[in-house]
Amino acid sequence: MTTSSQQTTRPFFLGIEGGGTHTVALMADAQCRLLHRLEAGPANLKLLSDAQLVQLLRSIAIAFPQPDAVGIGLAGARTETDWQRIRLAAAKVWPQIPCLATNDLETALHAVQQMNGDSSTTKVLILSGTGSCCYGQNSDGKIVKVGGWGHLLGDDGSGYEIGLRALKTVVFHYDRDGLWPRLGQKLLHRLLLNEPNELIAWAQTAAKASVADLAVAVFNAANHGDRLAKEILADAANSLADAALACARQLVGTKTPVHFIMAGSVLLKQPLFARRIAQQLRQHRRNAVVSSIKRESVWGAVTLAQGIWGGQTATRKSRQPSPARKYLLPEFPAAENARLSPTEQRNPRSLNLDKLPLSDAINLMLAEDARIPQAILAERKQIEQAVRLITRAFKRGGRLFYVGAGTSGRLGVLDASECPPTFRTDPDLVQGIIAGGQTALWRSVEGAEDDPAAGARAIDFRKVTRHDIVVGIAASGRTPFVWGALGEARQRGAKIILLGFNPFLKIPRASRPDVVILPNVGPEILTGSTRLKAGTATKLILNIFTTLAMVQTGKVVGNLMVDLNPSNIKLRDRAVRIVQELKGVDYARARAALEKSGWVIKQACARLSRS
Repeated sequence: MTTSSQQTTRPFFLGIEGGGTHTVALMADAQCRLLHRLEAGPANLKLLSDAQLVQLLRSIAIAFPQPDAVGIGLAGARTETDWQRIRLAAAKVWPQIPCLATNDLETALHAVQQMNGDSSTTKVLILSGTGSCCYGQNSDGKIVKVGGWGHLLGDDGSGYEIGLRALKTVVFHYDRDGLWPRLGQKLLHRLLLNEPNELIAWAQTAAKASVADLAVAVFNAANHGDRLAKEILADAANSLADAALACARQLVGTKTPVHFIMAGSVLLKQPLFARRIAQQLRQHRRNAVVSSIKRESVWGAVTLAQGIWGGQTATRKSRQPSPARKYLLPEFPAAENARLSPTEQRNPRSLNLDKLPLSDAINLMLAEDARIPQAILAERKQIEQAVRLITRAFKRGGRLFYVGAGTSGRLGVLDASECPPTFRTDPDLVQGIIAGGQTALWRSVEGAEDDPAAGARAIDFRKVTRHDIVVGIAASGRTPFVWGALGEARQRGAKIILLGFNPFLKIPRASRPDVVILPNVGPEILTGSTRLKAGTATKLILNIFTTLAMVQTGKVVGNLMVDLNPSNIKLRDRAVRIVQELKGVDYARARAALEKSGWVIKQACARLSRS
């Protein structure tokens, strides 16, 4: 525990910064005098559940029970949804205490500004520790991040990348020359391994931090003149310098002064390495100022806590690290329903579901499902309009996107995935987008559906155009992720469709999609469980969308799938029978035509017509 010898009085500000290897918490008074410092375990938000995050903060609260304001910067916290997770966790630990949540890069940048007392100069933070990243801000407040993609996709110039490169280099030279390099000797010594073969088992289970720790051996070898180590470090320095210069270019012109600040254990503990990077920066930007951070970056979190004390900016949303553009999100449908959405009402027929005999419960579920088709038929005109829009898009080279969260998203992905084998379409023609991405297909991703900007980004990165159709699927009709996607799609000129099951939804005219389909399937048997009737109705309507659009674009003759992709034994047999039916030939002749036509049914039929 560190305590100032001077008398301290309230307010007290708590700053917390968490990264991939550890977390640091500081308590300071209004004069920024350190009162207490604590270290805890790693805190990359992407690797923590909500329960684990609360547990971490509670372990910190033992030493810091009553701060007046809290600033928290965690690695992996990139979006407003991430920051909301942090704020909610902090509220459970420090109720009624204002909290500003952001990422560890912004706290580091604030620590620099606190140190220099100047926010007008363009600054680029060059961070190299276990991972690596460059993070900059110009005088207009624009923020740019280069790197920080994690050790599998990036982290060039980081301790991890240096360690991994060393391992790959020594085994390559061992295989090529038959001699174990000096650098390899140092790595074995560092790991307490006896021979190169033992590296295989070690590498299979090594944590990121363990690989990064090998950078120490690489720097040691370079200091003793090892050629391989020098080459590895030269490449690492080039990578960091290139990233920092790219960050600066995106912030300001080449003639504007930029202050580069070195941070992270690799740069702070290896001055020769940092000096090499500084030389490259000055070569490319004559007016560059290069220095090292002089204070722990967690002090930036303390500064942020001071900024929100007393409720001055307690509701402030931290800046998103590096969106190259801002998304024009639509106004969300206000809670102006005539009454509670059916998706949230209790079904009077299932009030005693837990006491019903099993046979009666089955009858009840099927009876409720039997009401679905009639509810869908009531929306027939809107569904017909949607099919016409989708068909027109296909004929003009456009694509169909389904966007949803949870069950709605999964059903969209399912329908999209079934189009290529059924209709031999390009996988890009019909695409499913689910909030939370691939992981959300098999488990819940907390908070993913509440982030409209994430929905907008999904549309942005799929490069949706005016030729495309975007269908937002939301049982309640109000899912923020879906509306973010619809808003971005409209900005790009695409036609947008809303499919939901809240007929009492009132949508502002400015946000109203081109087609709105809101069948009233009534309350669920299990209150609020929209995977039941709403889910079944969703599947039926999506079936109509793609099946009839494919019929309209010539992929069906009669009721036969003439563009079927016969990718297995069952489908090849079906293809043969389709050709038999269409051309009136026997099984052997139909199969022979298909084999000669590469199992394309239309080509096989054309071949038979010519023969």
